[in-house]
Amino acid sequence: MIKKLLVANRGEIAVRIIRACRNMGIRSVAIYSVEDKDSLHVKLADQRICIGEGPARNSYLNQESILTAAINIGADAIHPGFGFLSENPNFARLCQEHGVIFIGPEGDVMEKMGDKSHARQTMKTAGVPIVPGTEGTVHDVDDAIKAAEVIGYPVMIKAAAGGGGKGMRVAHEPSEFKRLFNMAQLESINSFSSDAMYLERFIVNPKHVEIQIIADTHGNVVALGERDCSTQRNHQKLIEEAPSPAIDDTIRQAMSEAAVLAATTVGYVNAGTVEFILDNEGNFYFMEMNTRIQVEHGVTEMVTGTDLIIEQIRVANGEKLSFKQEEVQLRGHAIECRINAEIPEKNFMPNPGEVTHLHLPAGNGVRVDTALYSGYVIPPDYDSMIAKILVHAPTREAAIMKMRAALDETVILGVETNLDFQYQLLRHPLFVEGNVDTGFVNRMLHLD
Repeated sequence: MIKKLLVANRGEIAVRIIRACRNMGIRSVAIYSVEDKDSLHVKLADQRICIGEGPARNSYLNQESILTAAINIGADAIHPGFGFLSENPNFARLCQEHGVIFIGPEGDVMEKMGDKSHARQTMKTAGVPIVPGTEGTVHDVDDAIKAAEVIGYPVMIKAAAGGGGKGMRVAHEPSEFKRLFNMAQLESINSFSSDAMYLERFIVNPKHVEIQIIADTHGNVVALGERDCSTQRNHQKLIEEAPSPAIDDTIRQAMSEAAVLAATTVGYVNAGTVEFILDNEGNFYFMEMNTRIQVEHGVTEMVTGTDLIIEQIRVANGEKLSFKQEEVQLRGHAIECRINAEIPEKNFMPNPGEVTHLHLPAGNGVRVDTALYSGYVIPPDYDSMIAKILVHAPTREAAIMKMRAALDETVILGVETNLDFQYQLLRHPLFVEGNVDTGFVNRMLHLD
């Protein structure tokens, strides 16, 4: 049984996990960098260990230091949250080798689904719909040009080991393919130390819809409905909602079955997300599987009445899921806005600094996941997301109104944020209609 859990992360997700531990009677251990010594997750944890300073590679990505800290302090398990080491198969295996429970899937499964080319082929073999593309990875630009001619333009160029929008380009015609392929490959080498790329047909104006799944060690795999993540900029999500206004019950059922099939095929255990793109005719295609808890997991919790972090820990303990598929019902509508310390008017440039005053929204159906407090200094070394504001209401229309009110009530002084920009998105006619695709924000900003 897990009695002490080390949280290998920072910010709001670390706070979220620590609170879940408190609810379960599990002692929590926070790791932190020198820059994060005054962070909220450090203050809330039962124990705390400094593991380095400066950039994440010296602290939150230092596998040996984190595992050593866990062993020395007597932690039974490590929860990686999202980002950092959450999808690192070597770290998952390292934990297993040293008798520390990694709260997530096994390293081998993570590796299979983390390589996008391998994941595509696995899903194709299993019968999950995939977008036409290369059968394996390509390394040479001339081979890639030939493959693109077979697939047909426009073509999406992706880093096989990629994530977070890095190593991705869209070639709309042959004349620009070579230049864009070389750019994407160089970015992949710099970000992931890999020149392996793959190509797929680019679906014009797609919607981004994902299915949350969770599986235990007893063979139970459950889908907890979908999230619509189409409101995004440069492949970075801004607003997520559940359920999706773009699909009906028939598509939801088919998509959920495909997600469960995907997880079952690879022997997946713990929480994960199967991401799909949806075209204008209602056809959906497997895009990738995120082998961790997602930033936007809260909207699923609100419409299903579950606690996914607690469920993750229970599964890692060897327990069965606390619910069955037939017990999952979607109630009402939930929306999440990601609040970032950035300046939208300056191409969303990060704006770290001291939070001199803070007032967060509250009330029935309003939730804020954050590590902010008045006087906190946001460090420049990490991601600019500083809070997630979530609302739940009986209908989508009511949820939009509630989110507008929540954003209007939020006050963050001392740093610039994207609060006003999020408010603009929520008032845009296309968003209100639920007619948003992944290019919506760029068109709104006149970038397309």
